[in-house]
Amino acid sequence: MIGPPNSPDPSEASHSSEASHSRPLALRMREIDMSFGAMPVLRDFGLSVEQGEFLALLGPSGSGKTTALRLIAGFERPDTGAIEIGGEMVCDARGPAGRWVPPEKRRVGMVFQDYALFPHLNVARNVAFGLPRNGSDRDARVGSALSLVGLAGLGGRTPGQLSGGQQQRVALARALAPEPEIILLDEPFSNLDADLRASVREDVRQILRDAGATSILVTHDQEEALSIADRVAVLLDGRILQVGPPEELYHRPATRAIAEFVGDAQFIPGDAEGRRARTILGELPLHGAAEGPVDVMLRPEMLRLAPASASDDGLGGGVMGTIISRAFFGHDQLLTVNLESGMTLKARIGAYSGFRPGDRVHVSVRGGALAFPRGAPG
Repeated sequence: MIGPPNSPDPSEASHSSEASHSRPLALRMREIDMSFGAMPVLRDFGLSVEQGEFLALLGPSGSGKTTALRLIAGFERPDTGAIEIGGEMVCDARGPAGRWVPPEKRRVGMVFQDYALFPHLNVARNVAFGLPRNGSDRDARVGSALSLVGLAGLGGRTPGQLSGGQQQRVALARALAPEPEIILLDEPFSNLDADLRASVREDVRQILRDAGATSILVTHDQEEALSIADRVAVLLDGRILQVGPPEELYHRPATRAIAEFVGDAQFIPGDAEGRRARTILGELPLHGAAEGPVDVMLRPEMLRLAPASASDDGLGGGVMGTIISRAFFGHDQLLTVNLESGMTLKARIGAYSGFRPGDRVHVSVRGGALAFPRGAPG
C-alpha cells in the first residue's frame, strides 16, 4: 500500500548506516543524464528509496531537484538512464528500444507547490479527481483519505473556504486516495506562513507515516529536510553528493561543499597528525585520521564559552576572545566572538547565559571535530 553508477551509488551506499536491507525498493534511478538544450541539469544521477521511507531531496535553486521529481512522475524523459518504481521498469533510455510508461500508469501521487486544487470543485470531488470514475469504492476511498488527513466531514466545502494548512491536507488526500507506490512533494510548504509551516509539515509527516507511504520531498530548506526526513539526499550541480540520516549529513558531511550547505559551518586552519590537529584553539581531537594541513569544521554549537575569570579554573586548551555581537532567538542565542588572533567565530549557546557584547570570554571546543584537507575541492 501507500507505501554515480561506476563507483558506489551514494544513495545505495548510505544504507550501510541502517540496520538492514529488509524492505524492498520503491524507487531506483540509475545513470540518469538530463539536459535542457545545451544546459546539463542532472549528471550521473542515481537514487534508491525503500518502501515506507521518507526521503528529502535537498538542494539549492537550480540544482536539478524538481527535474528529478518530474522524471519520477513521468513529466520529463531523461536523455539516458533507467527508472524503476515498485520493481517495474517505467523508463529505460539506455538502449535503442527503450521503455516508457506514461505518468498516469506509474502509480505516483504528486503534491504540488501551489496544491493545484480546482476552486470550482468541493473538497470531496477534488480528492476523487484521480480515482476511476466508475470505481465501486470511489466514495469510500475519498472518505478514507479525508479521514486520514483529518478532514472528515469537510468534503462539501470548497478550497476557498479552507485555511492554507487545510488546503495542503486536501492536496495530500488527493495524492493518497489512489494508493500510489510513491508520494512526491514539490516544495509543499513554501506557500505557508512561517508560523504555520513547522506544524503543518509535522502533521504531513505523521499522516504519511500512518499511511505507510513512501515519500520523496523536494526542498531547498535545510531545517525542513533535516527535521522530518528519514534520510536526506544532498543534490549540488546536478549530482547527488551524499545520502544519509539527518544526523550523518550534519555531523559527518562527506565534503566541504556539503558541510557549507547543510547547516552553519565555519573553518579554522590546522595541522593534523593522526586523530589530532593543532589549531588556534589548541589541539583538537578529530573524527578520523588526517595528515598535514587541514581545515577544521566547527559548528557554532561546538564552541564553549566561559567568563574570562574561568580561564584559570582548570579549563584545558582554548584561547581568549571578545564578544562583538549577540543575536537572541529565545530558545538560544548566537554570539560573534573576535579571537586574539584576529579570527572571528560564531558560538551558539543557551538562552540564559549573561554574556553581552564587550565581554571577555574563554573560547574552547566541545567534543571532536571534522577535518578536510586544506585546498581540497568541495
